Amino acid sequence: MDQSPTLTSALRSQSGTGRDALAPLTFLGWRLGLTAIVAGLAASFFLCGYALVYWRNADMDLMVVYNALVLNDGKPQQFFDHTGYVTILSVKAWFEMLHAFGLLGSWSLSTMPPASNPQAFDAAMTDAIRAGRLLAWLTASACVLIFASLIRAVVRDRRLALIATFAFAFSGGIAVHERILRTELVAACPVIFALMILIVVGRRASVARPLWMALAAALCMLGLENKVQAVLLIAALPFLSLPFGGAQGASVAFWRDGRSAFLPALVAVVAAIVAVWMAWPLITTGFDRSLLDAAGFHALLLGRFGIYQLLLLVVIGACLLTYAALWRISAAETVTSMAAVAAGASLALLMLNIDYNANNVIAVFNPLEKMLKFVDAGTSAAASQSSASAIFRLLLDGLASVAARYSFVLHSSPRPTVFITWLIVPGIVYARLRGERQAAIQAFLLLMAAVGIDALGVRRGLKSEYFIFTDPLIILAGALLLDRMPDLRFQKWAYPIALVLFTLQIAISQAEPVKYAFMRRGPESICEWNQYYLPLMPLPWCPAGRS
Repeated sequence: MDQSPTLTSALRSQSGTGRDALAPLTFLGWRLGLTAIVAGLAASFFLCGYALVYWRNADMDLMVVYNALVLNDGKPQQFFDHTGYVTILSVKAWFEMLHAFGLLGSWSLSTMPPASNPQAFDAAMTDAIRAGRLLAWLTASACVLIFASLIRAVVRDRRLALIATFAFAFSGGIAVHERILRTELVAACPVIFALMILIVVGRRASVARPLWMALAAALCMLGLENKVQAVLLIAALPFLSLPFGGAQGASVAFWRDGRSAFLPALVAVVAAIVAVWMAWPLITTGFDRSLLDAAGFHALLLGRFGIYQLLLLVVIGACLLTYAALWRISAAETVTSMAAVAAGASLALLMLNIDYNANNVIAVFNPLEKMLKFVDAGTSAAASQSSASAIFRLLLDGLASVAARYSFVLHSSPRPTVFITWLIVPGIVYARLRGERQAAIQAFLLLMAAVGIDALGVRRGLKSEYFIFTDPLIILAGALLLDRMPDLRFQKWAYPIALVLFTLQIAISQAEPVKYAFMRRGPESICEWNQYYLPLMPLPWCPAGRS
């Protein structure tokens, strides 16, 4: 809820000014403010995205649309780099629905005109790509609204929640993903939402908390199924959740009473066993050595597959037990929550059966091995040799690169969120000096997770598409600090800083969309990968398409 008049008055008198820095920026209020944010996303999309020539963002638009067309023709998925499973399935279903309503003629590969008829091919592919981009915009808008509802539960003040939502909506990651059919958005957002759910339920105990934890686990698995890079964020989640308990988060009486808690705990354990049993065929396929060898996967540790996956499960269990000890969670609720997490993740795994392909399964179960197939030569060599010194040097190089990027001066990028880090670092120190130890720890862990994930992302160039994995962590860290120290909003320098950040957020986030809108390069570079990624669909401007 909003801050009370009494609290606001106290803050004003304490700070010596009556002006809330966020008030002029949130004058529309919560509902109209959200409407304005969504309208701004729509304006950006339709002005600098929807009408671009269909091959402008071909790096992923063509690949995803092609695979959706292939699936609608009854053929198996052919793109497994990320793996892109959920994105491709959603575009496939979207095309089917649009075709059923008579809004899309070429909805499958067999209905696409041949490349030998360039005009017809261009018209059909333009319709398909624009339909896909519409889905990307709708997905991004939905993610922003979900983020808004969750941040509203995380922080106490609507104005702060609205500003955090604005920062997320106009971050570099959303700016990219609302207009391109990429896989990162549907991978990162479910995991971020899982973290925000854990923050909320950790602070406010309820009988249904294990069910929310099951949902969080399912969201994490959903993200992993779309892009294996989500494993980095998933691995950070158990540690990030630890400092988010509180006095009101201790188990309610229902879970402290052995008689009332026994039956739901038993049901949860049985449900977990059944869910794991249902997912067991997928688990055995995921570690099938013949499939892994055929796919060119190389074990990351000790020449054996499954080691770090087992370690991750142990870490998750240990963090759940540690959390229970720190924040007075009863044994019955802890057992129920652990079972719920196992059940939620296992049930989400079953989504791989919707359009089953073993290549998706082995990638989901061996995400780091899959990622190593696409890193630079130095990283691949260090990983294959298991050289601690080489890995340490790569990590230091990554951290140095991230520091340069966060400075913006040494390495500029279309990422306005870096300016928030300039305030978070001194904010953490200031919070610690003021005695806000828990808030300082929370913000510090979120920022360090962002730095660590970005440092690993440097090995793939830390492209703007990857910002979606860490921008929300930075925004959360800033919001949590300001939520615990609201008097900072009434300082005389607060409004100028807020206004500058607000302006930079809009201007810098839209730099890439505007650049693409005015780009004039041709599609010829697509021919380099056309036959590999689109083997059944020659393109008119490539030699194979003209023959």
